[in-house]
This record gives sequence, C-alpha cells and structure tokens, in this order.
Amino acid sequence: MAKLVLTAVGDDRAGLVRSLADIVSARGGNWETSELAELAGVFAGVILVSVPDDAVDALRADLAGLAGLLQVTPHVGSDEPAPIGAQIEFSVLGNDHPGIVRDISETLARHHFSIDHLTSRTLEAPMAGGTLFEATVRARPLEGSDLDAVVVDLERLAGEIQVDLTVA
Repeated sequence: MAKLVLTAVGDDRAGLVRSLADIVSARGGNWETSELAELAGVFAGVILVSVPDDAVDALRADLAGLAGLLQVTPHVGSDEPAPIGAQIEFSVLGNDHPGIVRDISETLARHHFSIDHLTSRTLEAPMAGGTLFEATVRARPLEGSDLDAVVVDLERLAGEIQVDLTVA
C-alpha cells in the first residue's frame, strides 16, 4: 500500500470532505489521519491516506478532477516511523502580535528540533479586550539537539515577546 499525504484547499461548502472520501474509497484507499479546518471562509486540510500501489495514478487523476471545487495535491509519504526521542511539548498564550510563530520556530530550528505538530488560534481576551494568541507545539530532537538548552531559550524568548510558556 502506498501512503499519500493530500493537501486540500477550496472555498468552504458542504460536501467537500465527502467528495474526497468518495474518491479515496472508490480506489480501495483508506483515510487514516487528517487535520481539517475552515479558515476565513476557506476549507483547508491535510489527509494521510493509504491506497493500493496499482491505484495511485488513478487516484491522482480522480483528485485532479476536483479542480474548480477543491485543489488537492498528493504527496508521496513514507512507511518509516519518525524517530522517537525526548520530544518537547509546550503551549504559548499571550497578546497577539506579528512574529510569535517565526520566533518560536527559529528557536527550535537553531537547537535542531523539528516541529511535528503545531496548532494555533487567536481569540478575544475575555476581560481586558484585545486579541490573544494561543498555540500548542510538539517538536522532536534531531542530531545535535539539546533539550535543556532549547527549554532555556524558549523561556527566555517567552519573556522577550511577553507570552506565557508552559512546557509539558
């Protein structure tokens, strides 16, 4: 079975997920994992599917047929599991301002950590007014990483950009 990661983007409307699921199923595929969201009126998704090796080209053609409704790009995945090490998980909460994700990702990259999962959102501050930024991040070490050093730098950064950082 081939693993394909599908990225999908289109104007949000009812039936988009069903259209994708129908195509995957019609080619003998299995919908394994997904992250789907509506963002500013646009449907966006990342989906991991497995499909019989001999159905990959037909699946690609079927997905291309969704043009006009949904732009789907298949990417060949790997069966190799990601290396497991001393992952770091943390959350960030603070007043929203440009550059928070840039600064966090730069710190992680400088310490040789790769982001495996990042979710973020903005929300209205309940009492003070304004907008808050909230994120959760899970990153894994690569060769040359130092867990203690990245935590120290993330805590320093949190003070500089005035956000609360909670390391799990």
